[in-house]
Amino acid sequence: MEGETKRIMSDKFACDTSIIFNGQILNLIEDGELGEKPEIFISNIVIAEVEYRTNIHKEIGFFGLNVLKQLRQLHNESVITLHVIGKRPTREEIKMAPGGELDALIRESAKQNNAVLITADRIQGDVAIFEGLDVMYAWEKKISKEKEPLSLKLLEFFDDSTMSVHLKRNLSPYAKKGSPGNWRLEKIQDESLNSQMIEDIALEIIENVREDEHSFIEIEKEGAVVAQLREFRIVIARPPFSNDVEITVTRPLVSLTLSDYSIDPRLKERLQKAEGILVCGSPGAGKSTFSAALANYYLKQDKVIKTLESVRDLQVEPEITQYTKLEGNLENSADILLLVRPDFTIFDEVRTTKDFQIYSDFRLSGVGMVGVVHSSSAIDAIQRFIGRIELGMLPSIIDTIIFIEGGDISTVLILKMTVKVPHGFRDKDLARPVVEVRDFKNDRLEFEIYNFGNDVVVNPISSKYQARTKGFQSSRKKKDERINLDIEIKKQKIIIRANPEFSSQNIVIFADNQQIFTGSLSRNSDISLSLSNKEAKKILKELNNNKDIYGKLK
Repeated sequence: MEGETKRIMSDKFACDTSIIFNGQILNLIEDGELGEKPEIFISNIVIAEVEYRTNIHKEIGFFGLNVLKQLRQLHNESVITLHVIGKRPTREEIKMAPGGELDALIRESAKQNNAVLITADRIQGDVAIFEGLDVMYAWEKKISKEKEPLSLKLLEFFDDSTMSVHLKRNLSPYAKKGSPGNWRLEKIQDESLNSQMIEDIALEIIENVREDEHSFIEIEKEGAVVAQLREFRIVIARPPFSNDVEITVTRPLVSLTLSDYSIDPRLKERLQKAEGILVCGSPGAGKSTFSAALANYYLKQDKVIKTLESVRDLQVEPEITQYTKLEGNLENSADILLLVRPDFTIFDEVRTTKDFQIYSDFRLSGVGMVGVVHSSSAIDAIQRFIGRIELGMLPSIIDTIIFIEGGDISTVLILKMTVKVPHGFRDKDLARPVVEVRDFKNDRLEFEIYNFGNDVVVNPISSKYQARTKGFQSSRKKKDERINLDIEIKKQKIIIRANPEFSSQNIVIFADNQQIFTGSLSRNSDISLSLSNKEAKKILKELNNNKDIYGKLK
């Protein structure tokens, strides 16, 4: 190509911002592609952009600033001749940057100095060619290092038992060692990390992420960057996001298969049929490791598997494509993912209301889902859906809950819908749709979930859960002690109120010594009954007979 010939013959080169931010200008100089002692022109516009990104604490700014420092060092060593040219951009020009005004000024400075424009920006380069400039494209080279181990200062803090490393300026490094559910926090070095040390580590991380084809920057915002460097998930935090410079690095210690877990043939068969799975547990329990094992298991069952992750760090087979936020939004990703038609999607992790809605939409669209949810118990994972979706749709969206504790399967719950009189109710007229939550191992009923008035009740049925609940109740009030009730009669309903300490508990309503009915207090410690309701009519009757109405804990 004509442009290629002119580039080789020239010894003047103008850099745009992209070539500084990807660091390729240094590689071109080192490889001798710009000739012997080339003249390098850096516009003040480029410097201003690097300075701006650094001032708002973006790692790309610190990286670009380091590139500029190395160019100055090469000039001092007479390897290149460095020229800083042009004026700094005005505020108006900076505001018009998205429209290409600053790029136009960089092209103009290249033209004025009769220099070849080096860029990694396709639009910038194509417009420059149209304007008659010689252009050299220098794309960011991703070097495959699959067969070469990483060589990083950071790795010196890791050993075979290290789960994560925590570095903070002016403090000693700490590491979490052990295994999921059984770890300890250890100081791994007495010497504290000064500013230079932690900045060198941060810069080395960013350089390696940019050069390695198996690594990428996931999120970059003011004061924070999230990167995936091979198997290492790295978070670099700076002010104003954090109070000081901090680097947190986590890695999976093991890659497991389903056979490594406490899983019997019945559960394996269930997992083949289940399509709305929640994998839950506390942070560090091993949820993501199990989800990755489940994804790889489904892959071997000849199913199309995708993942949807805010940070793509699941250790899955290469055949499984990992998706993240599209244009910063998981909803956009979900729209595309539906068109791909996967058999199963691993959603790591379901956290915000939007996430729960995306999970629900996928399930109702017929896509098998495995959602990873933070919770302290299996039932808590279900409760996170309550209020976000209609109760009657719950079993259609979630059918299996797997609670991970200490790196292994602790509890498996299954959900199904039925119509029945809820446990503890005596009147057959109170039959209603009830979601039964059963222990998969023995089919024992553990919880019932149903609507009561304006509230959703999650009622523990199993003795092990009741014991825990009753112990909590008795610490505040004995079961046989009287609960005074305030009864308010309105136009269309009766409101029964108890002391706020009894909120969300089941109580028995009495008139004198005769039991009227059993109900569940709301989170506001009240029960709202329509006047047409049978229980409401009983209350009115007993009030008219001047009977003493009170309650006791069930």
